[in-house]
Amino acid sequence: MRTAPTILHLDMDAFFASAEQAAKPSLRGKAVVVGGLGPRGVVATASYEARVFGVHSAMPMAQARRLAPNAAYLVPRFTLYREVSEQVMGLLGALSPLVEPLSLDEAFVDLEAGEAAWDEASARLAGVKLRADIRAVTGLTGSVGLAASKMLAKIASEQAKPDGLVVIEPGTERALLGPMSVRTLPGVGPATGDHLRRAGITTVDEIAEAGEDELVRLVGKAHGHALYAMALAHDERPVVAERETKSVSVEDTYDVDIHDRMRVGLEVQRLADRCVRRLRGAGLSGRTIVLKVRRYDFSTLTRSETLRGPTDDPGVVREAAARLLEAVDTTGGVRLLGVGVSGLADYTQEDLFAQAQAQAQAEAEAEAAAGESAVLEHPGEERAEGAAAEQAPPAERRWPAGHDVRHAEFGHGWVQGSGLGRVTVRFETPYSEPGRVRTFRTDDVALELADPLPLVMGAVCDRRGG
Repeated sequence: MRTAPTILHLDMDAFFASAEQAAKPSLRGKAVVVGGLGPRGVVATASYEARVFGVHSAMPMAQARRLAPNAAYLVPRFTLYREVSEQVMGLLGALSPLVEPLSLDEAFVDLEAGEAAWDEASARLAGVKLRADIRAVTGLTGSVGLAASKMLAKIASEQAKPDGLVVIEPGTERALLGPMSVRTLPGVGPATGDHLRRAGITTVDEIAEAGEDELVRLVGKAHGHALYAMALAHDERPVVAERETKSVSVEDTYDVDIHDRMRVGLEVQRLADRCVRRLRGAGLSGRTIVLKVRRYDFSTLTRSETLRGPTDDPGVVREAAARLLEAVDTTGGVRLLGVGVSGLADYTQEDLFAQAQAQAQAEAEAEAAAGESAVLEHPGEERAEGAAAEQAPPAERRWPAGHDVRHAEFGHGWVQGSGLGRVTVRFETPYSEPGRVRTFRTDDVALELADPLPLVMGAVCDRRGG
């Protein structure tokens, strides 16, 4: 066990919603909810102003709208979030070679490995500077926890929220953990928590008092040993710089169940292409193609096929996904489809002639279907990520709420809403005052989707080389 709080956990505050508030002056200080906006959408992130009304992550969007009807509801802009995340991860990388990202907005850092801290005072200084640097570079806030272990550093960052810093000094861990709920410990979800509660165990102190043998009896050998160790504040897990990617996948949930078999097949082909784009973007290939189908009755089927060697060829993945779909009964309707690739590698081992044939065939099919593919496009909970790349023809352009646009006369703005052939835009930038609102026809040739602007003016100069 370390003798100094040199493991840092950073958690960006309400990341998606905070990024949207920073980008949109008119939304600062107001309730903002980001997520899937369809009838089956869920909340990805809610601003702290929205949380006052009881809105929280993973809540059905319909319930969020009932709780906070006047909040701004926006589709995620993953391009922006990734750009900001890369800036934050760059700051963490300057502190230490051991940075373990958990998501776009969360990471562990081993400060001792980077000689950025060696005791409580230096660790606190590193945390203070990091928070200031994040605000200067991104305009956003992050909460920092410092402790001698990953588990305690994460608990500390939760206590620091929002926009704070908490240090757990070695020797104080047991006293801090004791009165906390068992749900505080990693791996204790609702089911395990309820099981322990029925046994009369609701706090971390009660886990320690129950003893290791009793915990093994209650929750099993592996989980029981781990829970007892964590209750005693023992956590020897190291910060791992590179977390192995086990699979790459995409999926869409549909507002209305899909019944047409041809439509299902076209959706699977489109998802396969999106999956390959992610695969190639990560510089990976894979051997096992996975198809996920959730039917009208919520039953979920998963089918997989393992190839002779790893591939990142879109034609090969499309064909495998189509073969897997043939074995699935979609009678009654489909509410969710997903395509994934696992068994990952950083190289490919396919027959090049077969790849070329498959690619040529796929391109011919794509060209033949081009006229109808856009008509079949329907938004899912992850569709925002590919909105710019998968636009419909001009007469049927989609305008996702919250996404960036540019008008030939009025400049940069964002979509407040659209429908009935009209799109409403607020013209403002991260560096302007709250802007004016104007409404246009959805087929207005002067209006087009645009890339997100950096949240901080200095980043604009950097991007332009100034």
